[in-house]
Amino acid sequence: MSFKDKLKILFSDKKYLISSALGLVFLGISFFVNYFAGLYATRLASNAVTDFFLDKLPVFDIDGFFIYGAIALLAGILFLVARRPEYFPFVAKTVALFVLTRSLFMAVTHLGIIPEGIPLPTDNPIRWITFGGDLFFSGHVGMPFLMALIFWRDKIVRYAFILISIVFGVVVLLGHFHYSIDVFAAYFITYGVMDIAKLFFAKDWLFVERFKLTKPSF
Repeated sequence: MSFKDKLKILFSDKKYLISSALGLVFLGISFFVNYFAGLYATRLASNAVTDFFLDKLPVFDIDGFFIYGAIALLAGILFLVARRPEYFPFVAKTVALFVLTRSLFMAVTHLGIIPEGIPLPTDNPIRWITFGGDLFFSGHVGMPFLMALIFWRDKIVRYAFILISIVFGVVVLLGHFHYSIDVFAAYFITYGVMDIAKLFFAKDWLFVERFKLTKPSF
């Protein structure tokens, strides 16, 4: 089936259009909540704690990779979903659930800012979504792992996102952007988010199942 035919089928399906719109609304709400949860967690951040790995690792100035790597990841996700539009409602709602889950953990876990870490530039746009005290758990690690779980059937995409997740895990530790618990916990929490998403958004996954046997569009 061609990409054009797939779009024609999906865009003529009222359920798909409504679900996509709801996904965008849910996503917008999640980012709104995340913004204030990040501010709250940063304001109430307690003292820094010792960490088995960070105590042994020197600090590397890799904030560029931390910032622009995340932007590249976002661009890759958008491209992937654009080429496989049947995934859009499920991805939008699952990412929103992921962001809301992380917001909850941030709001109730007030880990202190790592003092050795190199602060991000104050004029960088990423400051709109990360504030310093929003540590638990790592979105840099969790988000690509979530994409690996969603696109698990595609081996290339799966392993690419798993590799990206591992690389980001190394980066945030070398840059002292996160505690090691933020990194390791991200995998377990993200797996739980995916399981909940498959339960809550089962109808959205049916759009993916409809094109299960079709060849990927790229």
